[in-house]
Amino acid sequence: KTNTLDDVKNRGYLKCGISESFTGFATPNDKGKWTGFDVDMCRAVAAAVFSDSSQVNFILTTSRSRFPILASGEIDLLSRMTTWTFSRDVNLGFEFAGINFYDGQGFMYKSELGIQTPNDLNGATICIIEGTQMAFNINNFFNKNILTYQSIPVEFDDEAFESFNSGRCDIYSSYMTELANKRIAFNRPEDYSIYSEIISKEPLGPVTREGDEPWSDIVFWTLNALITWDELGLEAGEGIKNIVGDTSQTPEVKRILGVEGDQGGHLGLEKDWAYWALFEVGHYGDMYERHVGVNTPLALARAGSPNASWKDGGLLYAPPIR
Repeated sequence: KTNTLDDVKNRGYLKCGISESFTGFATPNDKGKWTGFDVDMCRAVAAAVFSDSSQVNFILTTSRSRFPILASGEIDLLSRMTTWTFSRDVNLGFEFAGINFYDGQGFMYKSELGIQTPNDLNGATICIIEGTQMAFNINNFFNKNILTYQSIPVEFDDEAFESFNSGRCDIYSSYMTELANKRIAFNRPEDYSIYSEIISKEPLGPVTREGDEPWSDIVFWTLNALITWDELGLEAGEGIKNIVGDTSQTPEVKRILGVEGDQGGHLGLEKDWAYWALFEVGHYGDMYERHVGVNTPLALARAGSPNASWKDGGLLYAPPIR
């Protein structure tokens, strides 16, 4: 039985699988340094293990290569746009370490159409790759809302997008993250809007190999420390230094910082494992706003989305660290 934690510690760095360049989630900057939401997940785990978020090697994976690369042990952790499904969890023998992004299929349209409600989509032309899960989701959505649409069959996603771009279709449908990425490629992104409703469930999260504790636990609890800190509304990054010395903080905050108890010891890590993840990378909200939030090119509003904290009507909810 492999012990990934020992392997990572002995090697001196984490091997993390990310996607090929995808704005907001994994992109190299002008110095060739990788940045993005998924990249930060890798860096947070490295910080939890080594107290240093730079102790990570990024390995590019495609949607086809990601699972074989993880299964073979070429990477310790997969952190790239990967939907948690029954078959991947059970049949392929992987462990999903929680959900860090709620994605889903949606619709993009030219802003001038002014689509506000499902009824505004009635009679729309949509370029569809027949026989796919996406085509099935579109059909379900229109049937549920008792609406009609005109399907224009295409063979590939690129063709669907080109047809939308040229005005052959009113609607282009894909995952919200993909729609946001496609929108920024236009000369005038503001001429295009993304309909707010999601028509499929695509919960994304980091993936490890099944039966690989405590490694899977480390990834799971690192993610949940980032979510909890955001939930508590506390400052991360440099600002976390002020909180460490504040004796008036709650027992939960002290446990996360490693000032009280020894949660880290149970994971095979130092007491202050979560402190380093939060200091080096920031909390969940920091990661979100930095890479995909309203002030980024993707402009994916967190407020009102499933990625908001449960306290704000979203789905993000972390088990207690106690």
